[in-house]
Amino acid sequence: MSKVKTTAFLGMSVALSLILSYVETLLPPISAAVPGIKIGLANIVIVFLLYRFGLLKALCVSLIRVVLSAILFTGFTAFLYSLAGALFSIGIMSLLRKTGVFSEIGVSVAGGIFHNLGQILMVIVLTETLSVGYYMAVLTVSGTISGIIVGAAGALLINKTKHLNI
Repeated sequence: MSKVKTTAFLGMSVALSLILSYVETLLPPISAAVPGIKIGLANIVIVFLLYRFGLLKALCVSLIRVVLSAILFTGFTAFLYSLAGALFSIGIMSLLRKTGVFSEIGVSVAGGIFHNLGQILMVIVLTETLSVGYYMAVLTVSGTISGIIVGAAGALLINKTKHLNI
């Protein structure tokens, strides 16, 4: 793919991931009893890019989406949480993908769990409160479920676009 096509495709990927992030802000909470749980629809794009374009391009799109989401929708504190989550998530997904042992779904599940871990660690750093760490048990379950959904959608997208020259 030419540099121009790649740049255009990555720009569309940023736009799509940003739209998916916005759509997720419009959805009602999954559980009023457990705040902050989201599916992470934008990560469908990241899983796709990681498998089709590699770590660098997936990371760039993820970081641009995190910055734009913070500017447009959430603010600075949420930016820090999202940034920590995104970096932890894409880091583990890249490592597990390289092993060749895990499917897209397995890689995505690890990404969902590590996204939550990154956010919890950022909360601990910002609030200087270790007690929020207990919440990781709940977030591990939600990260697993979200990871399965995102991974299945990403795998479907990867398989349906294998024949395209992108």
